[in-house]
Amino acid sequence: MISINSENHPNSGSHLSLADSPSSASAITLAHLSDPHISCMHAITTRDLFSKRLFGYLRWKLVRGSGHSDRVLSVLQADLASTKPDHIAVTGDLTHLSLSAEFKKARQWLQTLGSPSTVTVIPGNHDAYVHSDWHKTMAHWTEYMLSDFPQDSEHPINSIDRIFPCLRIRGHVAIIGLCTAQPTAPHLAVGSIGAVQLSRLEKILTQTARQEYFRVLLIHHPPASGTVSWRKRLTDAPALQSLLADSGVELILHGHAHFAHQCYLKTLSGSVPVMGAPSITALDRPADRRARYYIYRISPGDDNWNVRLQVRVYSPSENRFIRKSEQQISDHQQSWGYEDGPSKGPGPHSAGGR
Repeated sequence: MISINSENHPNSGSHLSLADSPSSASAITLAHLSDPHISCMHAITTRDLFSKRLFGYLRWKLVRGSGHSDRVLSVLQADLASTKPDHIAVTGDLTHLSLSAEFKKARQWLQTLGSPSTVTVIPGNHDAYVHSDWHKTMAHWTEYMLSDFPQDSEHPINSIDRIFPCLRIRGHVAIIGLCTAQPTAPHLAVGSIGAVQLSRLEKILTQTARQEYFRVLLIHHPPASGTVSWRKRLTDAPALQSLLADSGVELILHGHAHFAHQCYLKTLSGSVPVMGAPSITALDRPADRRARYYIYRISPGDDNWNVRLQVRVYSPSENRFIRKSEQQISDHQQSWGYEDGPSKGPGPHSAGGR
């Protein structure tokens, strides 16, 4: 057994123990979706609007609300029942105004996706829209965000800082979640990781690489510079890029941008794909912004990893998800090639990800 020091984590003073090598050689299928923006506009009060929420409320009423629908989530549930992924990753912005009612509604939705052991959640900037009571907000999702290792019952979790980065091992895949969510001023949607999380992340990446796990990094804000505009950026993206260049990772999944996005970061593992998913509730928009999710089939090969990607896009006319493309991804130590996969989005000044 090899252990990761979990100092400052909920089980402070103990270690997270992992098997010396992945426990299974069989394929693992990982579904990635993001940004449902679940809303409860009927639950908002005048008091709630004496904050940044006013701007988000008006934008939803005037612009965004007509382009999103919770009904897509019911269609998604049916499609997931058909595709049957082993695990589901949700990369943030489950709520729109971080209202208590939205967090409860999002919890109910998560339960339709699966148990906390089969669904991993990280928060987005809309989930930290304003400073809020932990017990009325993200506490509803705690089980979906926690690492695998046992929690310290003497020190109950009462903030997001005690959870991330999280680590979940599923077969030969290490799912690593970061939190970039933080309250910001009106008209800003930036995110930050922070030095403490980055330090913990470095240890996790080093140990899981040594044990030959396929490492999937979940993050809400895009880690590649220039993906979104300055006001929506990841403020410490250069620090994360530098860490990954040294520690490596096999796959990075993000949300926030609201368009299908693909680029690469140079890391110790080679040119690693950075894959961004649009909002899972987006309706009849340009193709790269319409609701979609991705299914990665990850299996160990003779010398490297075999990864097959299926892209499933919502069809408003048919009211169902359809397969857009499916292809084998080449050796990640070279550039992972896509024949008909996600494309690079419209650029840093896109209207998405607010």
